[in-house]
Amino acid sequence: MSSYNSPVDRSAILALLRERIMGYAASRLGRDSAEDLAQDVLILLQEKYPEVTAIAELVPLSLQIARFKLAGMYRKAARHGESSQVSVDEIQIPDLSHDTAGEYERRERMDQLASAIAKLPPRCREMIRLKLEGNNFAEIQKLLKLDSINTVYSQDFRCRKQLMDLLDEPRRRQAKP
Repeated sequence: MSSYNSPVDRSAILALLRERIMGYAASRLGRDSAEDLAQDVLILLQEKYPEVTAIAELVPLSLQIARFKLAGMYRKAARHGESSQVSVDEIQIPDLSHDTAGEYERRERMDQLASAIAKLPPRCREMIRLKLEGNNFAEIQKLLKLDSINTVYSQDFRCRKQLMDLLDEPRRRQAKP
């Protein structure tokens, strides 16, 4: 086939060929991917084409293998959607930890609630305080020294109704103009 029949000569040729393949692949891929491609081509040349020793045959063969491998890499990237992926560093993700609009709405609603509770009669404010402390109706009956639990139910209903009316009052005023 060629005058390069010794294994030393072939290994020297493959070392030079590796640099050539790297240059070819690096122009189309990144440095790491080019190194991987060159390594794959050299392994294929060693395993499948050990009889090819002439530089005139090795160069075109290796570049042809590199082209086929590149085409395979491009097809695989297209199948996996890698060519259309966007880097995580390029995506702008909103910071959900500081929802200023939501915080503002909650703060405003809490102010409205506090203002409405302050306008309630003392008995209703006491009932709400006891409920917020986690007391059930039977415990509230004992704490308020009421004779019937039904009284607690009816007072709770009246207090919640008054509170809802106070909270809806600003909306009704806006709707009447």
